[in-house]
Amino acid sequence: MSGHSKWATIKHKKGALDAKRGKIFTRLIREITMAARSGGDPDKNPRLRKAISDAKAENMPADNIKRAIQRGTGELPGATYEEITLEGYGPGGVAVLVELSTDNRNRTVSEIRHVFSKNGGNMAEAGAVSWMFHKKGSFAIPKDKAAEDKLMDLILEAGGEDLRDDGGVWEIVTDPGSFEGVSEALKNAGIEPTVSEVGMLPQNYIKLEGAHASQMIRLIEALEDHDDVQHVYSNFDVDEKQLEEVAS
Repeated sequence: MSGHSKWATIKHKKGALDAKRGKIFTRLIREITMAARSGGDPDKNPRLRKAISDAKAENMPADNIKRAIQRGTGELPGATYEEITLEGYGPGGVAVLVELSTDNRNRTVSEIRHVFSKNGGNMAEAGAVSWMFHKKGSFAIPKDKAAEDKLMDLILEAGGEDLRDDGGVWEIVTDPGSFEGVSEALKNAGIEPTVSEVGMLPQNYIKLEGAHASQMIRLIEALEDHDDVQHVYSNFDVDEKQLEEVAS
């Protein structure tokens, strides 16, 4: 599993997401609005269906979800957001992809460039690192929640691609088209993932230690704290012990 996924899992355990609930709502509302541009019916729009599911998981009020959909379909007025992806390198030469939604591209690009340079990284040209990633669905399951054999049978029947051992968790990898089927299979089996997302998974990883590892974690945090950032992906890998030390 990528270091970013490990980091997300640890933040979830430590309750850091709850402390930023307002920011999470902002991010989810933007995702719902952008997804709804392709149609306001979640039964016919998988991206919108996933965004609504994520919002409900964070206990977002139904009225907020409805208004976000209506802004996306044009039924209600609202800011016009553009989706952009920026690429760069972090400490130790690791690859970083940043997905954003912005109503001011020039401002956002300038601010993200500053975040990179302030935290030991640098922006790169389009295409510099994106080729290292593939769009996949992924789930993180604590090992005490499911046995390997049970999970393997479940994901294969549901169309999943792979089950990986990542220390304290199992990582399930799926094709984006099989994501919902695997998600439903896990739900029916009473297995709740700590991470569940469709995103960009790296083809390989770069192990970071010491100062580079700490600096990379701070770069990821700084990027995620930016209001326009929707997702951050990277191919860094660090020991969970060091992740927890930086998080505490």
